[in-house]
Amino acid sequence: MRRQNAIHVLLAALVPALFGLAACLTVRTRPVAELPAVDQLPAIKELPDPFLMNSGKRVATKADWLKRRAEIKDIVLYYEYGHPAPAPRNLKAIERTVSRSKMADATEEQVLLSMGPGRKAAFHLILTIPEGKGPFPAIVKGDLSWGRVSTSVLTAAAQRGYIVAEFNRTEVAPDSRDQSKGARPLYPDSDWAVLAAWAWGFHRVADYLTTMDCVDHERIAVTGHSRGGKAALLAGALDERIALTAPNGSGCGGAGSYRVLGEKSEDVAAILKNFPFWFHPRLKEFIGRVDQMPFDQHYVKALVAPRALLSTEALGDLWANPLGTQQTHLAAKQVYAFLGASDRIGIHFRQGKHDQNDEDWRALLDFADQQFFNKKVETKFDALAFPDAPKVFTWSAP
Repeated sequence: MRRQNAIHVLLAALVPALFGLAACLTVRTRPVAELPAVDQLPAIKELPDPFLMNSGKRVATKADWLKRRAEIKDIVLYYEYGHPAPAPRNLKAIERTVSRSKMADATEEQVLLSMGPGRKAAFHLILTIPEGKGPFPAIVKGDLSWGRVSTSVLTAAAQRGYIVAEFNRTEVAPDSRDQSKGARPLYPDSDWAVLAAWAWGFHRVADYLTTMDCVDHERIAVTGHSRGGKAALLAGALDERIALTAPNGSGCGGAGSYRVLGEKSEDVAAILKNFPFWFHPRLKEFIGRVDQMPFDQHYVKALVAPRALLSTEALGDLWANPLGTQQTHLAAKQVYAFLGASDRIGIHFRQGKHDQNDEDWRALLDFADQQFFNKKVETKFDALAFPDAPKVFTWSAP
């Protein structure tokens, strides 16, 4: 605990400068103060305590948690993702077609959303809207670059009264080292990496959905698979309009842990070798020094609390670290418990490998029914795949 306290002393010394500069800025588009470099950070073997504030004081009240939540947000954006660009005020659907869906008994709306400086940021969005007046809850998925959601899923969602909104996150930021296209070059003052840009895309879909009368604005969910799940988790962490966040098989940099790795699980060195552009360059400083991270992914999950959060995982998806995802789930659940929302965080494991299949979607729709409409469902969201795994943190909720 003394080692972990050291980082909070270092961070606390920077707080006055941070708030003083922030007060002078209309929009925060880049870090306003530097946090400690990796060489200054103490080793923390266990998952860090999210209740330990930068001042060294431990959270005791809900007001304390709001302050700590802001600190956690600063930490993960500074070291891991970078800071997203501000929300544009000029979002517009410049192309819109409405027709009967060929994939489900529903209406399909296709739009091209344009926004940002000179309206040069644009991406496609497809909505599958159930029959009826609504308003309907909406589930946003950013994986359109991999193809449409299956007919069976769209049909099941429509039958339950859910809109499925699919967009192409690679139009927001390319999934490659070449970042000359998309939204990122339009905001040179933002230090966001690709995952933060994709999360920004989810937020722009939410902007559009909240203009639609057929959408229940209080019941917007986000989901995504693998790298899309990483982006969905960050989107839910940063936007409180998102009522349910559901990353699927998101692994390293998503719902999985950096510190706790299962057999053959992807680690920070592997992900940054293959996809360095997904993350802020500061993250590479932790290669070989993961214990010096002042966070782990339960911090990102904690930012979602007390809103609903579901992690869906496959036991054969070893690369995505189902064991580490269970551990961050248990750690984040302490935050939910503190906020009186233990029933709003869930996890679901299935057999199989790395995809988002009908079983994952069925779990998501069941969880949404439970969370949004208090329906009784048969799916269990508290069954652990690794019940004998040792606990990897010694702290607990205040």
